[in-house]
Order: sequence, then C-alpha cells, then structure tokens
Amino acid sequence: MRFTPALVTILVLLAACAAEAPYDPRLDYEELEHMGIVTSPPPRGGQYAPIERDTVNRGRYLVELLGCGACHTDGAFEGAPDMDRLLAGSQTGIAYTNPLEYARPGVVYPANITPDEETGIGLWSDIEIANAIRSGTGRHARGRIATMPWPGYAKLEQDDLDAIVAYLRSIPAVSHAVPAEVLPGHEARKPFVYFGVYRSRD
Repeated sequence: MRFTPALVTILVLLAACAAEAPYDPRLDYEELEHMGIVTSPPPRGGQYAPIERDTVNRGRYLVELLGCGACHTDGAFEGAPDMDRLLAGSQTGIAYTNPLEYARPGVVYPANITPDEETGIGLWSDIEIANAIRSGTGRHARGRIATMPWPGYAKLEQDDLDAIVAYLRSIPAVSHAVPAEVLPGHEARKPFVYFGVYRSRD
C-alpha cells in the first residue's frame, strides 16, 4: 500500500484523536476568592490596666496586619470566614507539597490559635507561642510547622511578639478541632488549597 502525504496526514490526525488526552490537574481543583484579611475577634470583656490594654490592642492590630485570620479561620480560603470561629483553625488545609505533580500531597490544617485548652493554644506557654510565630516550631519545639510563614515573622521585635501573645491570650476560647496533618502519599479526606487559590474538589 502506497502512503501519500494526504493519507499520512489523515492517519496522524486519527492517531492523535484516539490517544488519551494528557492529564490536566486543574480539573481536580476549583479557583477560590480567598480572603486576604480577616478581622480579629475583640478581647474578652474585663478590666485591663492601661498598659495591658495598649499591649492587647497592639497585638490585635498586628494579628490583622500579618493576616493570621486568613489561614486560621474556617471559611476564609473560600471567601466566607466563619465569624463565630475567628482564629479557631480551618477545616480546609494547605498543601505543602505540589499537588500538580503528586496526586496525594502533604497537607496541614491551620491550627486553632484561640486559648481553648483542648483544641487551641490554651495550655501552651508564652515561649511556645512566640517560638511558633517567630521560628515556625510546634509545641515543645517539635519540628517546623509546614506552611507557617515564619521567615516573614522572624524579625519581629520582642515587644511586638509579646503583644501578639498577650492578644491571643485575651480572646475568647473557641472549641474547634482541626484535622490532623496528612503526610505526602496519603489521602486527604478534607479539602485543601494550593497557594491559597485553588481548592481540591470534594
């Protein structure tokens, strides 16, 4: 059988149509309207000495400025923060390995940073909280907290760090457990985002 240029072209086109389309990982994700800044809850009612009130207010200002609520508040990744759970952690995680390269990335779920003793930081010492902010270490200095942007906070002045800790101690405790970290290669059973823009589809 003689193959003419036209026949070769037709055969190439048919083969291309028959071949399976390459995997497009974007089909597994949806684009979100992420909240960059989320308001911080006011301190609990009570009497503060003027210097303590100023410290707590500065801490609240810094927590908003640093965008802590954008990760640590349920719904913020989806553009609808849960105002009853401000800073109480997120059921939507953050992939810390590339889900566009690996189907099952590592995922961490932003922690509850209210002073709840069971699900938050109520039992953490001031130093443990400060270390988590400034150097990304978990409680008792157990490794780095994946996705925590601590390099940007490493040069915080001690007074500012103390103000953040004082503010986090002052807010209402919210009982809200977040999912455990998912290690790379394991299936995440809760949604997660990548770069805060794309969320895994349920």
